[in-house]
Amino acid sequence: MTKAVVSDAVNVKVTLRHSNNHTDIEEYARNAVLELTKVFPGIISCHIILDHQKNDFEKNKLAEITVHVPQNVFVAKEAGVVYEQTIDTCVEALSRQLLRHKEKMQ
Repeated sequence: MTKAVVSDAVNVKVTLRHSNNHTDIEEYARNAVLELTKVFPGIISCHIILDHQKNDFEKNKLAEITVHVPQNVFVAKEAGVVYEQTIDTCVEALSRQLLRHKEKMQ
């Protein structure tokens, strides 16, 4: 199940694997990723993949966020107990990557 929404000129695409009916977590992920535009305003698009692993009982929620900026792609992956935690960890990692990229450009 994939949904794409254009908001604030950033194309955010959310893909849910092995689960459905998570509109609240989709909205959470979308808002979390849009916060990255404060760190690096030149983001072209983001792809969020939320995956539920049935065989792992501990850290069965996987989040993978890919951020496209001009001439670069940044990726963060995390596994955890709840989607919110994995999304937040990915956004923090991407924030650090984007800040480093921004400093190199200057």
